[in-house]
Amino acid sequence: MQDEIETEEIIKGIFKQGKICFFPRYQFQSNHMDMVRLTSPEEISLLPKTSWNIHQPAEGDVREEALSTGGLDLIFLPGLGFDKDGNRLGRGKGYCDTYLKRCVQHQEVKPYTLALAFKEQICLQVPVEEHDMKVDEVLYEDSPAS
Repeated sequence: MQDEIETEEIIKGIFKQGKICFFPRYQFQSNHMDMVRLTSPEEISLLPKTSWNIHQPAEGDVREEALSTGGLDLIFLPGLGFDKDGNRLGRGKGYCDTYLKRCVQHQEVKPYTLALAFKEQICLQVPVEEHDMKVDEVLYEDSPAS
C-alpha cells in the first residue's frame, strides 16, 4: 500500500538468490489470509488489483499455499506503527496475526517476522490486544547497522 515500504527490490533479490517467494492473498469477507507462491517478480504487476488497490492473485487462481508445503522461514510484515518492543499496529482486520497463529500451529519452527518501517512509524508504544502477535525485528531507516 502507499504508506508502506516498497518491497519490489527485495522480491527481485529473493528470486535472484533462487529462493521461493510467497505473496499474501486476502479474503476480504473474513480475516483469512493465505501466502501463495509467486512465480516471478514481474508477475506482481500482472495480478488483479483489490479494492485496497493492491495486486494479489484472484481467489480462483490455484496456487501453492505455504502452509501446505512446509511453511515459511521469514515473513515481512506491514503495519501502520511499531514500537521498540516488537508490537505492531495493523489495519484492524487481524489478517497477519491470524496467519501467524496458523504458522505456529502448522510449522515446527515459527517463521522469523520482520517489519520494514519508515522512522515516522516508530512509536513509544502502540495499543496491544490479547490476540496481537509481536514481530521479531523492526527495521527502519535510522536502524543501526548490524
